[in-house]
Amino acid sequence: QEQLVESGGGKVPPGGSLTLSCAASGLTFSTYAMGWFRQAPGKEREFVAAISWSGTLNDYANSVKGRFTISRDNAKNTVYLQMNSLSPEDTAVYYCAADQNIIRLHTAPNYWGQGTQVTVSS
Repeated sequence: QEQLVESGGGKVPPGGSLTLSCAASGLTFSTYAMGWFRQAPGKEREFVAAISWSGTLNDYANSVKGRFTISRDNAKNTVYLQMNSLSPEDTAVYYCAADQNIIRLHTAPNYWGQGTQVTVSS
């Protein structure tokens, strides 16, 4: 059974950094594009970042470009999201997602994780 499990969330002060991880199981990880989404209280879930199956292509929302970095380790079946220069506006539940089609990944991925809370506050 396909499963995505996020970890690494927590509370961090403004300007701080945090790295999220997402471990995949039950799917051929190296054939899936992977992505991160987030949902803030009272808002819709939004796309954050995506990475191709090979790791050679990535894409970011404008709001995180230059601050967040997505990466993957196919040997460990894990995708990461390094987040720097965090602000309170980054506070949200962050979700990992997977789809073999990187275009579809951006809007309606096949698989979702359960989410991990990131809170940016002093």
